[in-house]
Amino acid sequence: MEFRGKTAVVTGASAGVGRAVALRLAREGAKVALIARDKPALSQLKAEIEGKGGEALAIAADVS
Repeated sequence: MEFRGKTAVVTGASAGVGRAVALRLAREGAKVALIARDKPALSQLKAEIEGKGGEALAIAADVS
């Protein structure tokens, strides 16, 4: 799928399925808003996405 020019919001992005979805969306061209409680893991994921040329915003929050 092509997500270039789209923005995706991913909750639970710091680990597991949420992390995998965020990486895939970024790889497909989406700007990704990463939301989870684990701030260090979010920062690492943001750096990983940006290191591969993607665009990400990390937001530490509990949305439960």
